[in-house]
Formats: sequence, C-alpha cells, structure tokens
Amino acid sequence: MKRPSNLLALAAVMITILTVWYVQRPIAPRPATWDDVLAEAQAGGYRIITTDQLAQRYHEDRSALLLVDTRQDWEYRSGHIAKAVLFPMEPTWWARWRRAGDLAALLGPDKDRAVVFY
Repeated sequence: MKRPSNLLALAAVMITILTVWYVQRPIAPRPATWDDVLAEAQAGGYRIITTDQLAQRYHEDRSALLLVDTRQDWEYRSGHIAKAVLFPMEPTWWARWRRAGDLAALLGPDKDRAVVFY
C-alpha cells in the first residue's frame, strides 16, 4: 500500500521542481525591430520623429519637451541629456504593467506635450 503514495509523492516533487524551473528559467527578450517600433507606435497613437527633428525641437524650445531616460540609475548618473528625467524601465510586459501608474503620474495631465523616451 505504500507504493502508490510514494509514487504520488515523487510525482508531486517532480511537478514542483519542473514548475519552479519553468518559471525561473532565463528568457532572452526578442530584439525589437524597426517594424516592431512602427507597429507599436501606430497601435498606441504615437508619432515617430527622426533624431534630426528631435535635435531641432530640443534647440528651439527645450521646455516644450519631456525627455524621459529609461535606462538604469547608474547609467543615468554616468551622463544624460540636460533636463531629462529618470524613469528606469525593464523590457518586460510585467515591468511596464507594474509601473503604469508611476508613468501616468510622471507624464501628468498635459496630453499635448511632446514626450521623448530614450
């Protein structure tokens, strides 16, 4: 009679080990392509501008832009664009979902202000 309960216990341990491994396994994010960027911008109602256009707008009126540096804190401290604010983001949907409220607070109510993420 002990055999079935031992097999069940062994099966439960194996399922637990496999589940923990599956959840914790390293996953390399798929590199984003330019087509991915364009598709996401279109789906979200964003407009893409070139670096030359950004430089021109930056030099004309810096206060009209909200520059958001999405790198990690140590990268920001090593150098960033003047007047840029730090908002570190990890490239996962979970991190974006988890920080959505913080991002909304950072962006504020002005929907007409140009926001640049880099």
